[in-house]
Amino acid sequence: MGKSKRRKSPKSSSRPYPSHKPATHSNEASSTARASARPAPSPTIPFDPSHRILLVGEGNFSFAHSLLVHHACTSLLATCLDKQSGLVQKYPQAAAHISSLEDEEEVKVLYAVDATRLQKEGKKVRKGGFDRVVFNFPHVGGLTKDVNRQVRHNQVGFFRSATPLLAPGGSIVLTVFEGEPYDLWNVRDLARHTGLKVGRSFKFQADAYPGYEHARTIGNIRGGGGWKGEERAARTYILEIKDGQEVQMTMDKRKRGDSDEDTDEDD
Repeated sequence: MGKSKRRKSPKSSSRPYPSHKPATHSNEASSTARASARPAPSPTIPFDPSHRILLVGEGNFSFAHSLLVHHACTSLLATCLDKQSGLVQKYPQAAAHISSLEDEEEVKVLYAVDATRLQKEGKKVRKGGFDRVVFNFPHVGGLTKDVNRQVRHNQVGFFRSATPLLAPGGSIVLTVFEGEPYDLWNVRDLARHTGLKVGRSFKFQADAYPGYEHARTIGNIRGGGGWKGEERAARTYILEIKDGQEVQMTMDKRKRGDSDEDTDEDD
């Protein structure tokens, strides 16, 4: 809240205040200087060099590269939905990032990985092996224009696919833009229906990951496009297992052929 204006003292016939220099200016200037000198809040970074991290839905791999180079996270499995040939066509800058990642012994890159069907990767994606499973700015694709239906299909599918891959105490890290239509996704409710809970959430600060560039699903835009994703307001949600046994039961049912269009009841 801004500082309320101080009412000007009534003029004295003997010692009037100069009309060109109100008495409150020096105090207001000092207050402004103190405010500008306050350090910006430190960004929240939910990663540690000791973490085993699975990244899904990578675009140009700049986020994975920043984790490696600037945050010393060396145990990474970075994946994308695109095939290798199509990826480099969409994001030419990805080639350098991938080359740098693959130079590290404990870093692996996989292509054509569906975030909603991670179990199909078999031994490449180890069950119970990750401290963090990360999905930044998931894009809701599909043929239908019903956004709610697509969100339910894709994000619930991702949560169920990722949960069995978490190590004890591990968590899913999901980052989405703020504002519509993303606020309509109701991440907390989606999590609740899959045996998860939001442990905490916080503002995503792209500049905490030097070199990171938001990748649009359609690929690079000639001339840079009309907006930059890293400049838009976004929020990160940390999702934790609420009841591990319940989540595993849900996965077992899906393996027996249950439809993705489930009718989970509220807890």
